[in-house]
Amino acid sequence: MSNPGSMAIVERAGGFVLGGLVGPGAELFADDFVFHYYNTQLPDLAGDYQGLDGMKNVFTRLHETSGGTFRVEPISLTPFGDELVAAHVTNRLSVAGTDRELDALIIWRVFEGQVHEAWDIPAVNTPH
Repeated sequence: MSNPGSMAIVERAGGFVLGGLVGPGAELFADDFVFHYYNTQLPDLAGDYQGLDGMKNVFTRLHETSGGTFRVEPISLTPFGDELVAAHVTNRLSVAGTDRELDALIIWRVFEGQVHEAWDIPAVNTPH
């Protein structure tokens, strides 16, 4: 069984993230929100980022590392049960003069009307 409320929250939260983490949307994230980021090709960025400030930090660092080329293209959302929603995205960036395009899954954990955790899982071994 899936929770349509979780899908709506993730759709709005994703829009907030894609909009640069500014404007309406901060209320969708719980005070204890954690963004888990791990990418073997960008090990300096790996870690658990606490709160919206932490997530802003990792995205700022991604933009800096890529010389401002980092882009996310949403592909699909799929609910799994009441708490989890998987977002399939394509990330595009250039690092050290090499253009990269890779698929990733963002697993969002939603309960009590807010996002509490998100895991960014890149497919680093399958270049487009």
